[in-house]
Amino acid sequence: MHLPSPTSVTKREPGLAWLLILLAALSTATSVFELPTLHVVFKPLPMLVAIVAVAARAYSTGARARFDLYLMAALAASLAGDVFLMLPGNYFIPGLASFLVAHLFYIALFRQGVPWFPSRRALGLTLGLGGAMYAWVWGGLTDPVLRVAVAAYVSVIALMVAQAIGRALVLRDASARAVGLGACVFMLSDSLIAINRFVQPLPLVSLWVLASYYTAQVLIVRHVRPVVPAVPTTLA
Repeated sequence: MHLPSPTSVTKREPGLAWLLILLAALSTATSVFELPTLHVVFKPLPMLVAIVAVAARAYSTGARARFDLYLMAALAASLAGDVFLMLPGNYFIPGLASFLVAHLFYIALFRQGVPWFPSRRALGLTLGLGGAMYAWVWGGLTDPVLRVAVAAYVSVIALMVAQAIGRALVLRDASARAVGLGACVFMLSDSLIAINRFVQPLPLVSLWVLASYYTAQVLIVRHVRPVVPAVPTTLA
C-alpha cells in the first residue's frame, strides 16, 4: 500500500490551513460581538470543511484508511460538540461527551505508528495537571453526574495530550511537534472553559476559548499525517 512521504500531505494543505483560519476567525468574531444568527452559521463550518478536506485528501493520496477514519471521526465528534455547546439551553453534558469521544479518536490517531504513551514523564505531567485542574473546579461541580463527567473528560484529554507529546518525542520532526503543541493548546482551551464555568467568569472568554480551540484543531489537521510504524520504545 502506498504511504505518503513525511511531507507530501502537509505540502498540499497551506490553502486548507488558511481557509480554516478564516472560518475560525469568523466564528470567533460572531461570538465575541454577540451575533447569534451568524454564529450559528459560522460555528460548524471549520470542522465541516476540515472533514471534507480530510476525506478528499484520503481519496487523492491513497493514505491509510484507518488513519483518516480516526481523524475524520475526531473532527465529526468535535463538530457535534460545537453544535451542542452553541444551542440554546443546557447541552453542556452532551457537548462534553462529544468532545470526550473526539479525544478518544485523537488518542487512537496519535497511536498510529508509535507505542502507547511512550513518554512516562509526559503522561505523569498531563495527568498531574488534569488532577490539579479538577481539584480547582471541584467546588463548582455541585451535580454528582457533572462531577463524574468532568472527571472522565479531564482524564481522557490528559491521556490525549500525553500520547501527542510522546508521539512528538518518538518521531522528532516539526510536524509531530506541531501536533503535540496543538494537543496542549486544546487542553488550555478546555481549562479556560472549566474555569469560566465552575470557578469565576473570565473577561473576553469567548475570544480566548475559541481562538485556542481553533488553533489546536488547525495545528492537528494541518500537521498530522500517516507514519511508518516505529520500533516500540519507552522514553524516560
